[in-house]
Amino acid sequence: MKQIEKIAAAENFSAVNVGKLDELGDYLLELGPEVKIPGKVFGGGAVGATGGEFSFQIFRPGTETGFLHTHKKHEELYFFFKGKGEFQVDGQIFPVSEGSVVRVAPDGKRSVRNNGEEPLIMLCVQYRGDTFTTEDAADGNILDTPVKW
Repeated sequence: MKQIEKIAAAENFSAVNVGKLDELGDYLLELGPEVKIPGKVFGGGAVGATGGEFSFQIFRPGTETGFLHTHKKHEELYFFFKGKGEFQVDGQIFPVSEGSVVRVAPDGKRSVRNNGEEPLIMLCVQYRGDTFTTEDAADGNILDTPVKW
């Protein structure tokens, strides 16, 4: 089974590489003896994320999530990088393709499927919903320190 590669780390950062997106199928997420998800890898733990989680997933043509799911507190953003498919939230089905972004509230019953002819590749970012404020949007600080490469 494929493993995430650690690139670098120090006090204020960590960096990893999940590999080529077309090779995500080499990962296998095991959530228990009955639930094994091919082509999915979580990365939040690998980078030491403290405010959210993320996962990459590849769906081969004709494959799907296989189940609906919700969350107790977490909202999710789904970013689609390649392929095309369909997304379902609360019974409403709509197309997704390269460049699509979908936000789903915690209570949304969601699922994804690839009904295209090439792999469907996505990134899912999970974070606690209903917490971001206008003050958070201005949280960044531009520093006077010059960038040196």
